Amino acid sequence: MYSSGIIVYGGVKMIVLKVKDVDISSGGYFIAIINQEDARKLDLFALDRIKIRKGRKEIVAAVDIAESKKAVPQGSIGLFEENLAALKVKGGEKVSISYVEKPDSVSFIKKKLDGRHLSEAEMREIIQDTVNNKLSQIELSFFVSACYTHGLNMDETISLTNAIVDTGDQLDLKKSVVLDKHCSGGVPNNRTTMIIVPIIAAAGLTIPKTSSRSITSPAGTADTMEVLAPVTLPLYKMKRVIKKTNGCIVWGGSMSLAAADDKMIKVRHPLSLDPTGLLLASIISKKKAVNATHVLIDLPIGNDSKIKTKKQAENLKNEFMAIGKKIRMKMHVIFTDGSQPIGNGVGPLLEARDVLWILKCDKRGPKDLKRKALHMAHLLLEMAGKNSGSKLAKHILESGKAYEKMVEIIKEQGGKEVDPDKMELADFSFNVRAQRSGRVRHMNNLFVTKVARIAGAPKDKRAGIYLYTHVGNKVKKGDVLYTIYSDNKEKLRHSVKFANEHKVIGID
Repeated sequence: MYSSGIIVYGGVKMIVLKVKDVDISSGGYFIAIINQEDARKLDLFALDRIKIRKGRKEIVAAVDIAESKKAVPQGSIGLFEENLAALKVKGGEKVSISYVEKPDSVSFIKKKLDGRHLSEAEMREIIQDTVNNKLSQIELSFFVSACYTHGLNMDETISLTNAIVDTGDQLDLKKSVVLDKHCSGGVPNNRTTMIIVPIIAAAGLTIPKTSSRSITSPAGTADTMEVLAPVTLPLYKMKRVIKKTNGCIVWGGSMSLAAADDKMIKVRHPLSLDPTGLLLASIISKKKAVNATHVLIDLPIGNDSKIKTKKQAENLKNEFMAIGKKIRMKMHVIFTDGSQPIGNGVGPLLEARDVLWILKCDKRGPKDLKRKALHMAHLLLEMAGKNSGSKLAKHILESGKAYEKMVEIIKEQGGKEVDPDKMELADFSFNVRAQRSGRVRHMNNLFVTKVARIAGAPKDKRAGIYLYTHVGNKVKKGDVLYTIYSDNKEKLRHSVKFANEHKVIGID
């Protein structure tokens, strides 16, 4: 057994420990586990900071204390995969550690917890330390909680937005007009991006779309696009795709655009904390990171969507417009119907099939999704100075140019053209039928989402549900309302059970 010893280097008290590979990832944070006896030697406590040095390599990590000798014996230090990679060390090698003060950003977080406003420099330091892994997940959670409790004023929101952009990579396309769009979410399917991007790109305009993966939905745009093409692209390849096609649809998390925001999203998710300032900074920083000049914001309103009332939407719109004016980004905000799913397929493959049917002008393409995508495309075209945006968007779609452009984007991203009629659905399915005749009065977005996720979406790309009706439609007893698809019999059984126990579709 290697015995730890204290040394003094440059006037700093250090302790030499043997590396133990804990063979686990910490999720991007630098955390080190040391035995309680070694912690006493340096007077260390949980979440204190230590500098770990191996040759010329060094990192700062948060301390976790091991009370069990079995977990990490005295004389050793447990390092996660991120630490090992940064230091380029292996289990059994020796490293030296020393105490370091907590970063100033911790005191700024406490300041926000006390309800005081943060300066631009203070906000920037919090975000810089977030990107550099100098803040623990707990400390970052306190920052998010402080923003939720006390809110952010306009200056703080702009400072946060700029800090997120400046601490990540940026896409510079050297274009005077760069278009983008965003939807606040909460509505199943609503896959407008995959129709809008090829229309705009086919019109000769630039639209670099970075999209998200699902957190709580049956599919994010990136999950759906991934059915057709790779979406995990490095920045240089994303730039190459845009240069050749005018557009792209990629996963924003695959590159370091607005990297700090991705870390904050992880800690916001467990309690669904969406403080307005953080939400605005999150959205706008991603647009600014791709140097978007004109942005269309879609705010669906509905009882089961993220924005439940028009008043909430109006307040959010005013905030967007004010920030856009301050940072010289032209914004247009629209309110749309978020009371029911838009489109028929819910789940990556089923949503991708809807999109392809619309782009190929197939009658099976859902009319509501087509109508909404065309409306948004025409607004973007007119924002960019194109006359008769509505006619132009419709012509590009119905002439087949949008489909041709989508195939071009798919191929440039590393995919290949897919025939929607040859897309293989999940192995198992179940038809949910109407128990009475009448008119569809309500569709519960949350229950639609739950049924699809229990069936396996979005991880199982072929899982989900396909809707045959929408609000306002008449149905007869015995009509199929929707089909549940799953690649696992047990998941299908649980999904059907949930559907039977909850009123997914209300009929009067």
